[in-house]
Amino acid sequence: MRKTIIAGNWKMYKTIAEAIELANGLKRELFKLNSQEIDIIICPAFTALTEVAEVIVDSNIQLGAQDIHWEDEGAFTGEVSALMLKDVGCKFVIIGHSERRQYFGETNESVNKKIKAALKHNLTPIVCVGETLQERESGETFKVLDDHIHNGLKDISDTDILKIVIAYEPVWAIGTGKTATSQQAEEAQKYIRDLLRKVYNNDIADLIRIQYGGSVKPENITELMSQPDVDGALVGGASLGVEIFTEIVKRASEVVK
Repeated sequence: MRKTIIAGNWKMYKTIAEAIELANGLKRELFKLNSQEIDIIICPAFTALTEVAEVIVDSNIQLGAQDIHWEDEGAFTGEVSALMLKDVGCKFVIIGHSERRQYFGETNESVNKKIKAALKHNLTPIVCVGETLQERESGETFKVLDDHIHNGLKDISDTDILKIVIAYEPVWAIGTGKTATSQQAEEAQKYIRDLLRKVYNNDIADLIRIQYGGSVKPENITELMSQPDVDGALVGGASLGVEIFTEIVKRASEVVK
């Protein structure tokens, strides 16, 4: 049985004061949930990581970052390393988000190097894969997923793949208000799991958690979570409010498979 995982990606929102307020609110509202049954992660901007870490220490909420560089240190202006993320208390890191691919030139090669850097320092990568609207309308969804899985996870061992979370992001549903139907999400996520069966084996594929990301909200989380291959959600805009993110987490935690 795979443990439910809900992660909030705060993107480029929230000053330090606002991040502290949001983290405190989530800590207050979610404290009753059992951390043995659900992983709750919040991923603030780099500037707020330290302060948010102090808020959620000893709570059932874990800290994640939104990106990482593949080198431990060096002349890479504006970048943040795995060592730095560990130093502020991060346990997770989002890698290969569609916005990083679309706006900042992220490739499967850089995703692969970042995954290996995260694993080297015991950070759990949340690896994003998914197709654009044009690719879906051209019938290339599975081709894109093949590419992202095979090349993004290149040379990742049987042992290390079990330390990774995969997030399926239909890019056309991110920040657009559109959401893949539960059937579309399940079709894509089952395809990803079947790919993992081929690349690794059945046991590994059955253990890996695959999230859905794309305009997740309280109104659709229960139906999404009810799908056999949907193990959680990577939540964007809806993670920026205490009430709405709390509702998503609580409803997700109530789904029994």
